[in-house]
Amino acid sequence: MRLQQTWWLRQDCLRTIGLIVCLFAILMTACGGTSQSGSAQKATDDKQVFVYPISGKDISTFDPATAEDNASVVASSMVFTGLVQVDENQKLIKQLAESYSVANDGLTWTFKLRPNLKFSDGSPLTAQDVLYSINRALDPKTKSTTAPIYLNLIKGGADFNAGKIPTLINVGLFAPDPSTVKIVTEKRAVYFLYTLAYISSFVVNKKVIDKYGDQWTDHLSEGAGAGPFINSKYIKGRGLEFTPNPNYYGSKVQLKKVVMPFYQSNDTVYRAYQAGQVSWGNVSSANVESARQLPDKQYHAVPAQSIYYLTMNYYSKPFNNIKVRQALALALNKEQIAHSIYKDNVIPTNHIVPSGIPSYNPDLAGPAGVTSLKGDRTKAKQLFNEGLQEEGLSVKNFPTISLYYNAAWPVDDRNMLTAAQQTWQEVLGISIKLEGMDYPSLLKRNDETHGNPNGMQMWFIRWGSDYPDPQNWLTLLFDKNSSYNSENFGLNTQVKSASRQQQAIDLMQQADGNIDNTERIKQYQQAEQILVDEVAWLPIYQAYNPTVVKPCVEGLSPTAQGLPVGDHWANLYISTQTPCTLNSSL
Repeated sequence: MRLQQTWWLRQDCLRTIGLIVCLFAILMTACGGTSQSGSAQKATDDKQVFVYPISGKDISTFDPATAEDNASVVASSMVFTGLVQVDENQKLIKQLAESYSVANDGLTWTFKLRPNLKFSDGSPLTAQDVLYSINRALDPKTKSTTAPIYLNLIKGGADFNAGKIPTLINVGLFAPDPSTVKIVTEKRAVYFLYTLAYISSFVVNKKVIDKYGDQWTDHLSEGAGAGPFINSKYIKGRGLEFTPNPNYYGSKVQLKKVVMPFYQSNDTVYRAYQAGQVSWGNVSSANVESARQLPDKQYHAVPAQSIYYLTMNYYSKPFNNIKVRQALALALNKEQIAHSIYKDNVIPTNHIVPSGIPSYNPDLAGPAGVTSLKGDRTKAKQLFNEGLQEEGLSVKNFPTISLYYNAAWPVDDRNMLTAAQQTWQEVLGISIKLEGMDYPSLLKRNDETHGNPNGMQMWFIRWGSDYPDPQNWLTLLFDKNSSYNSENFGLNTQVKSASRQQQAIDLMQQADGNIDNTERIKQYQQAEQILVDEVAWLPIYQAYNPTVVKPCVEGLSPTAQGLPVGDHWANLYISTQTPCTLNSSL
């Protein structure tokens, strides 16, 4: 999931893709705030208001099929739900599905729905609604950028999305009866259930869409979703309010209202937290020391399953040369960057797969076999000169290179890019131009760089876990056919290391369907080592998620995921503990 850089993720947001389930983007964080008292007295109903700020000017959509940005995924996940979701502890849990099973062929998945499911207006939710929603997400008319990625395992999915067949229903999607959903996949995929946990497969009410057409998301309260909440208020540019869904299938929500005001930055969020205006907040590095001094264990920080990285276009000369890419990586001292710029609030890394994800490899080596996170300037110079010579270039005629980034990011990330720029000038003798742009433009340029020699040359972005499986970090991002492969790994067959790149892709594809977990993890680790040596990404750090939460907020899990998911919202309530939130409405 590429997410907007708010700070709990140190937020980037490129795709939200999700988010997933996370409620994402802001979501992929440690939301830190278990019950502070263990068992606290519940406040009166009028105090049962949870104020969760969102960094950003607004959401872009309430449609789960098209939600990409952090704010939109968070908002949509309040109103909609799917067959399964990934909870705050990275565990797959059943939601609309009461049970699921896979046939011996490994291709046919059967889901039994919970009895008496309803949309928020009380109308029945059946297997046909599930089929309609998944089919709609993949329909090219919907123009979803995430569904073709997360739902492409479904038989016929690629052909339907390309307009080659009229529907997926009775091709890869079946409803033998109102309470049974059958999904047939194109190939064995151990991770298939995780892809269904992403928001693009969440169920929407056809009746509301048929009635209001493109304006259907303006009428969410008329039974559009079946999630734990109803959107009761939306003031564009200001914020959102949600009230409990009376027809929700899960445990009863104790809160009476959730308020999500929009804030321009995490510094503003923290000031609002200090003023008692929000229940929870991300903490920028500039405010970490202040947050650590707060009483009653309000401050929390755990590693986030998100990597911030630089990357280069394999089609863009001289980045087609592995030695040039390795030189840029080895010139950087990541330990110094983490300490001097981020004040040790990030984890410097060479990894693509972060700690906390199966297949994390503690023995992973960096590019050219260099294990130190301090890099190797001598080796960087040597490799750079060799690479330039192979490409018929020199430092004097080195091409003009632009490095793009989200101009709205916190100052720490901008300072990191400036430090990298200065290091490359000092060590390699080259000048890299920094180009800030707004986030939507960066997303658009990123998407357009896939398969494009004229796309971006170099950029800085982040990926956050959509589901806790290495496929989400490897095959999804680096397979030749993945639109997320903006680096064009394995696509430029003219590079000298093309065969090695293909070896990594083969290993990832084999691992995707391997039911022998030990062998599967080994294959992913071998593939990741090739990716790191090839500098498919130039990872800078794994984020921490520093957050603060009011002592009165009970039942919020301080884990990697953030907001509750599905019926876990029932665990969250406001106690009589002080201090607490003062602001309860937009």
